[in-house]
Amino acid sequence: MDQSFENDPTGGLIGGDAAEDYELLMNTMQVSVSKHILDEHFTAVWSNAYYYGLIRYPKEEYEALFDNRPDRYYPYHHYEEELEKIQEVVMDTIRSGRTKYSLLTRMPVKGGGHVWVQLHGVITKNKYKGYPIAYSVLVDVDDTVKMQQAQSITYNNIPGFVAKFLIRDYLHIRLLDANKQFVEFFGTEGREPDPQFFRVNVESNRDQIIPQMDQVKRGEHVRFLARLQNNQGKRILMQANGDCVDWIDGAPVYLLTYIDVTDLTELREMHAKLEEQKQHLQDALSGAQKANAAKRDFLSRMSHEIRTPLNAIIGMTSIAAAHLFDRKRIEDCLGKISFSSRHLLSLINDILDMAKIEDGKLTVNRAPFYLKQVLDSVTTIIYPQAAAQGVDFKVSVQDMAEEEFMGDSMRISQILINLLSNAVKFTPEGGRVNLDVRRPAYGTGEIRLRFTVRDTGRGMSREFVENRLFQAFEQENGAGGTGLGMPITKNLVELLNGIISVRSKPGEGSTFVVELPFERSSQQKPQCYPSMGTLRVLVIDDDPDDCAYAALLLEKFGVKAKWVLSGREAVEMIRSAYEEGESSDICLIDWQMPEMDGIETTRRIRDIVGEAPPIIILTAYDYSEIEANARNAGANFFLSKPLFASSLYNTLLTATKMGGALPGPRHLGKTERLAGTHILVAEDNDLNLEIAVELLELAGARVSSVGNGQEALDWFAGPEGRDCDAILMDIQMPVMDGYQAARAIRASGCPNAGEIPIVAMTANAFREDVESAMEAGMNAHVAKPIDIDALYRTLEGMMERAGK
Repeated sequence: MDQSFENDPTGGLIGGDAAEDYELLMNTMQVSVSKHILDEHFTAVWSNAYYYGLIRYPKEEYEALFDNRPDRYYPYHHYEEELEKIQEVVMDTIRSGRTKYSLLTRMPVKGGGHVWVQLHGVITKNKYKGYPIAYSVLVDVDDTVKMQQAQSITYNNIPGFVAKFLIRDYLHIRLLDANKQFVEFFGTEGREPDPQFFRVNVESNRDQIIPQMDQVKRGEHVRFLARLQNNQGKRILMQANGDCVDWIDGAPVYLLTYIDVTDLTELREMHAKLEEQKQHLQDALSGAQKANAAKRDFLSRMSHEIRTPLNAIIGMTSIAAAHLFDRKRIEDCLGKISFSSRHLLSLINDILDMAKIEDGKLTVNRAPFYLKQVLDSVTTIIYPQAAAQGVDFKVSVQDMAEEEFMGDSMRISQILINLLSNAVKFTPEGGRVNLDVRRPAYGTGEIRLRFTVRDTGRGMSREFVENRLFQAFEQENGAGGTGLGMPITKNLVELLNGIISVRSKPGEGSTFVVELPFERSSQQKPQCYPSMGTLRVLVIDDDPDDCAYAALLLEKFGVKAKWVLSGREAVEMIRSAYEEGESSDICLIDWQMPEMDGIETTRRIRDIVGEAPPIIILTAYDYSEIEANARNAGANFFLSKPLFASSLYNTLLTATKMGGALPGPRHLGKTERLAGTHILVAEDNDLNLEIAVELLELAGARVSSVGNGQEALDWFAGPEGRDCDAILMDIQMPVMDGYQAARAIRASGCPNAGEIPIVAMTANAFREDVESAMEAGMNAHVAKPIDIDALYRTLEGMMERAGK
């Protein structure tokens, strides 16, 4: 080996006095510094004086015995495994392309034994005979490691738990260290338990920890009985004692020792009794709180839910009365009144039925009824809702031998309306809702009907279906409404001795199946239909199930019908038959078909065959909206779906033989006091806003409108606000509610902010709501639904007091 390389720790990179100074520096440092060739021996070519003091060998003796070769030094002291660990770390560093490595290791010393050192190494770019050159620094950490080992032995031999915590406050308690008993009990990995599980144990001892938090913040001794549970469910009682042993960033570090007192029978039994009593009290308190919260929520919801459709009904009635000669306006008002009335009726029925169910007073009315009438009434309510939402709604009846049954038709209607209303509500535009009615084939004499409601809506989670769907006031994801429909439906089904089941999956829709038992009506006569065997009927419908069922009913009349699935196919069939001198005696044509609807199909058939044969249009709902166009196209009769034998037979029989002012409220007009006034209406509901604006304009007022409280404030602070004579303010609005808006207007600093009349116009109509409006700076309160006379009187009184 080159002598200069061996004796110069810089490898000749520094010469002269500088090299001597460098060596002096290395020898005076209180750490071991060595220079190695990373050959197969890890040969040491130079070490400072501290290194030889650390291993307790004089330099000359070390070199004579081991020739500066660690692969001889470590085996001589029986520490081969430590050398292998070092070599593996160094080789892994080289393989990964890194230049630095570090590890905690044992360094053998003369006379036997070892010292713990922290080894830091760096691989240089210099090489000797092709081998890399590395520098190693050994830091003596023997005292620290042995102290930690002693502490660990002490911790692990204490008959209980030892844990160290950093405590900033009750919500921020972090485990820093713990003995093996603590770790094994809680099943933690390393020093960090699962945060959620750790927090559960903190919360279970809340009543013990919180009262002592002031002592903890002062670093004083603490003592309490801890209730602990591991993730296998094992529970123990531990007497905990803690003292502050350090501070980190102003927060105390506590060392806690836990002694198991679970086996102290008397203490455990007393604790169990106290826990039981405490749990009973907590359950009672929780139940009372939930009951009060549910009552408040229900009353608030009911007030708003009921008054909103009432406001629409009363307001639209007044508007219709003011436009008696405007047919389109009256039709629009009547449509909105009809929809709001049905909605209000369903709400009232829900409330009354729920009260009767809870009191056990709900009864069943057994009377004869026709299934067709029930389905027609249900369709009358559901079809407009579905059409308004862009949902395809269909009712089909299969395998129905009887038409009249004995039972409670009102309860049946209510069950179907609840299920179908929910299905429509939760089905997006373009989706489908189907009601299928049939007799299941059980092979018994009992009459049962199965009603199946399917939708392609958003569906429900399994947890909600199994645990909450039929609970009162329960809704999933803020569904809206009363939350009473499903529990009432279930109770009605059970009251009628039926069963209800549901299948649902989020994003894939829901299916409700209701089976109900019935008796044959004693008034029903055996069905006997004289044969129409010579009649030729063509059924035209895009639904093959409907075609097949119509053909099945016609077979009862002795008619072998033909059917096709499109208007185009029907036109071609009739043209071909007509050219051959044959044609159908009657055509049954569905109105709603793709590509070519029933009216267009009728028109093209008439172009071919003239006035014969009779054409019957099949519709799923009221045909009044298409009657004129259908008759102009050549239709003769109309028949609603689903088809029943009696109605179909009677219509066919008829077809074969074929050859005032509305009362309203008083006239609304200008009032002397409101004519010419400028009024701002703040209302987020479009229908309620339309009513308020129309009624005020009928009184001669000029009306401005905004959709929430923030917009009302901004409008009032603008130039139009100086010209405003009064503000009608809804309470429940987004962004800023009516109370906040009123306070903000009063505090706005505008010239008329103090005297502008502000009237609360809201469905919140309890005494507390009136008081809240006054406290917010409003002048009066008008409840929805709006009493037009009361509104006018309130505004007129304010104008009079203001001298306007």
